[in-house]
Amino acid sequence: MKKTILLLLFSLGCLAAEAQVRFREVPTDALRREAAAADKLVFIDLYATWCGPCKRMEREVFSRPDIAALMERCVVAARYDIDKPTGRALARNYGVRAVPTCLILDTEGQLRGTISGALSPEAFEAALLRIVGQPGEER
Repeated sequence: MKKTILLLLFSLGCLAAEAQVRFREVPTDALRREAAAADKLVFIDLYATWCGPCKRMEREVFSRPDIAALMERCVVAARYDIDKPTGRALARNYGVRAVPTCLILDTEGQLRGTISGALSPEAFEAALLRIVGQPGEER
């Protein structure tokens, strides 16, 4: 009985983990190549470990299955800490002054749009759709 309960809890945990946005842990060049191969845009979440609004976005937005599904269709996503070299360089290159800030780029690194601040899931989805267009539309 204990084994069955443990197996059930483990399975539920795995399903919950898959329902979240899948952020790649790759250098930006590899991220752009992956996006180009998939004919998607690049999504970069710039955050900080000490940032309360960043943690709120993780908890309330990026953990939602509907947001994860939308992002999986439209973008290749990564996140970078602004207190580390890659995140700091991206923030400087794109003029980011506050976190959380999400950058949506084409595969050449040209900025298509930004989403700044801790938003509700609905506001985040609307902002992302304004930038990327409806999934399946020509870019």
